[in-house]
Amino acid sequence: MKAFATIGLLVLSNIFMTIAWYGHLKFSEWKWFSKLGLLAIILISWGIALFEYIFQVPANKMGFKGNGGPFTLIQLKVLQEVITLSVFAVFTLLVFKTETFRTNHIISFIFLVLAVYFMFKK
Repeated sequence: MKAFATIGLLVLSNIFMTIAWYGHLKFSEWKWFSKLGLLAIILISWGIALFEYIFQVPANKMGFKGNGGPFTLIQLKVLQEVITLSVFAVFTLLVFKTETFRTNHIISFIFLVLAVYFMFKK
C-alpha cells in the first residue's frame, strides 16, 4: 500500500513540478500573462512549485525504507526520474500540440523502464 501511495504522491508532485517549470511557456499565449516580467513569472512558478513539495516530501518520507517504506533511496530517485519524464511526455503532448513522439523517444522510454526493472532486480 505504501508503494502505491508513494508513487501516487510522486505523480502528483511531478504534475505540479512540470507546470511550474514549463507551464509559463504555454501561459505566455495568454494576453495578461505575456505582459508579466521575469520576476513575476518566477514568483508564480515558485507558488506552483510549493504544491510539488507538498506532495514530494511526504512521498519520499513514506516511501523511504529507513522510515518503514518499501524503497531504498536509490530506488526512490530512479522512480522519481521515470515519473518525471513520463509526466513531462504526457504534458508535452497534451499542452504543446506541436510536439510529437518519435521512434527515438519511444526507445529512450523503453530504456528508462528497463532502468527501473534493473534497479529493483535483486
